[in-house]
Amino acid sequence: MNGLITGAYIVSSILFILSLKSLSHQESAKTGNIYGILAMIIAVFATISMVDFSNSQSQIYLIGSIMAGAIIGLSLAIRVKMTQMPELIALLHSFVGLAAVLIGFVSYMDSNTHFSGIEASIHNIEIVLGVFIGAVTFSGSLVAFGKLKEILSSKPLIIPLKHFFNVAMLLGAIYFSINFLEVSDNSKGLTILLAITIIALVFGVHLVASIGGADMPVVISMLNSYSGW
Repeated sequence: MNGLITGAYIVSSILFILSLKSLSHQESAKTGNIYGILAMIIAVFATISMVDFSNSQSQIYLIGSIMAGAIIGLSLAIRVKMTQMPELIALLHSFVGLAAVLIGFVSYMDSNTHFSGIEASIHNIEIVLGVFIGAVTFSGSLVAFGKLKEILSSKPLIIPLKHFFNVAMLLGAIYFSINFLEVSDNSKGLTILLAITIIALVFGVHLVASIGGADMPVVISMLNSYSGW
């Protein structure tokens, strides 16, 4: 069963790569969308196959989540005009970043996960990277959406010593990340992980706010590559 699930994820990943490649050209964009839909269907069903359905509460949560997501996605896709597509992508893409952050926290708090030695180090590095990049993607995508929607000013945000501010946040995130990898107390590790998340959220806001509204489609592509990591 595990081999089948792994194979499904590999096929899904290949389809996602083909989807992104096809979406880069207008002539093949429709095919790219089909690849993306198939990839997501395979990934979702592969994930569902790992759920313990002996618990009726799990079934309710899972079915409810799928239905809620499908209804929201369909209603947005039907109502939004093609000219509004970049801002819709930015908004939906923020959810990808938020999901990465939540998965990182849940993975760290999971009492059933037991690693030691190098496996524990790799697991914690994945958590730190997932949470940091996810938080940057989340807050940055929301700012991109706000600029495209004209909720926020399209002018670049210019603050004194902005490069120093960015470097200070990155160094702070690295410092906390090193502490996170060395800590053995889960409650202390959770506090450090929260500090990393806050820094990443501020960094994402400042990173995108410093760029003009006309460049937001490019910024969204950049954030998309971040979430790939």
